[in-house]
Amino acid sequence: MEVRIVDEPAVVAAHLIARRLRDAVRRRGTASIAFSGGRTTPPMFEVLARLDVPWVYIVVYQVDERVASDGDPDRNVGQLAVLPLRKDQIHPMPVTAKDLRSAAIRYAARLPERFDVVHLGMGSDGHTASWPPGDDVVASGRPVDLCGIFNGRARMTLTPATVNAARMRLVLVTGGDKAPMIERWLAGDRSIPIQRVRRTGTVVVLDSAAAARLHEG
Repeated sequence: MEVRIVDEPAVVAAHLIARRLRDAVRRRGTASIAFSGGRTTPPMFEVLARLDVPWVYIVVYQVDERVASDGDPDRNVGQLAVLPLRKDQIHPMPVTAKDLRSAAIRYAARLPERFDVVHLGMGSDGHTASWPPGDDVVASGRPVDLCGIFNGRARMTLTPATVNAARMRLVLVTGGDKAPMIERWLAGDRSIPIQRVRRTGTVVVLDSAAAARLHEG
């Protein structure tokens, strides 16, 4: 695992993603990425949208999504609007379907064999994607599954096996409220969900506040 502690985490994360997408397009003619939502994502998207990225060759998926109606402000998919993508390049999770388990299976069938990049965040409780503490979704054998009610919403999510199969994982975390969990994650605490993220091929971008406990002692 590579850990970077930087002054402008959104900028650094955007440049790392852009570089990996350009490389994928150069090597294979296309690229695939799954984005998480959350408060750290919009600043990164604002930078990413201005960078030299061959968007026309890129397909975008979601890491996770809240089960809510189209247009609901709780939905993550609206954050993607800032990126210069055609509608057919974006594959939103089908969280408005009547049968969510069947919809998750259909979504899984549309995934690339291996993502070039999976973008993740982390909550102050140690969750990433929609893998809440104590939820069995972290042990799911399906590529896409559902977690229970988490902060008021059921959610659809990529599972650890899908995330860990990606060529690169980028984890962007900011804020002092995340510092205790960052410390526990990097120390190897197996009780927190983000520990399910494979370390090899993972880049972690932190601001100084999130990294504060890494400097203690």
